[in-house]
Amino acid sequence: MSSSLSGRTVLVTGATAGIGYETARQLAQRGAVVLLHGRTAEEAQAAADRLVTTEGIDSALLRPLAADFVRLEEVENLAHAVVREHPRLDVLVNNAAIAAPERHTLTVDGNEIAFQVNFLAHYLLTNLLEPALTSAPGGRVVNVSSSLHRTAAIQWSDPNRERRYSRLAAYAQSQLALTVFASDPRVTAVSVHPGVCDTGLLPLYGNEGASAAEGAQHVVRLCDPATEIVNGAYYDRSERVAPAAVATEDRTIKRLNKLADLLVGHTA
Repeated sequence: MSSSLSGRTVLVTGATAGIGYETARQLAQRGAVVLLHGRTAEEAQAAADRLVTTEGIDSALLRPLAADFVRLEEVENLAHAVVREHPRLDVLVNNAAIAAPERHTLTVDGNEIAFQVNFLAHYLLTNLLEPALTSAPGGRVVNVSSSLHRTAAIQWSDPNRERRYSRLAAYAQSQLALTVFASDPRVTAVSVHPGVCDTGLLPLYGNEGASAAEGAQHVVRLCDPATEIVNGAYYDRSERVAPAAVATEDRTIKRLNKLADLLVGHTA
C-alpha cells in the first residue's frame, strides 16, 4: 500500500476536512503533488498549513486552490487554472460533498444544491479538465460516492425536486448520478463508497462511523497506478462490487449526460 506516488499530480476536491483532507494527507505522504481544493482560498490555505505543521508534509507538494461549488462559474475558473498550471494531471478525486439541507435550496445557477455540489460541479470540472487528465496508463478519475446511491432514483422530469423534496432522497440522487458518471466512456473512472465514516455526512447514515483516515485509505488505493481499474467499476471500501443496476445502463449514462450538459449550461 505504501508504494511511492512521487511524480504524480492529484487534484482532490473538498480537501479541507473529512475524507478529502485525509486523502490529501496520505497522497502527499507518499510523495504526490496534491492540488488541495477548498471552498474558499482561506480554507484551502489553512488545510495546507495544517498538513505542513501537524503532519510534516513538505509544502512544495501542496497547492491550495479554491472554488465554491454552489457557483458553477467558480468551478470553470478552477478548471481553467488547473489546466494552465498543471497541464498533466494524473488523478482527479471528486470528493467534495454536502449533506442536502433540510429545506429545498436552489443555487444561483438554479440547481438543487446537493445535486450541484455533489454531482454537477464534478461533472463540469471533469469535462473541463479533460485536456489535462493524462491518457497515460494510471490516469484516472475517482468519484467518492456512497452506498446510499442504491436507494436513489434520478427524477428525470424534476431533477431539482421542486415537487417533492426530501434531503435523503436529494443526497442519494446526487450520489447515484456520480456513480453513473463513472461509467461514462469519455473518462477512465471508478467510484468508491469509502464506508460510513465519522465526517460531516455521518448524520445521514446514523451515529457510528469509522475514522476518516480509514475511509481515505480506500480512496488512495484507487489513486495508485499499481491498482488496476476497470472503467465504471464500483468499490465498497476495498472490494469491487456491482453498483445499482441502473448505474451501468448505457441509456441512463446517455440520458444523464444530456441532463447534466443542460443544467451546467454546456449544451453539446
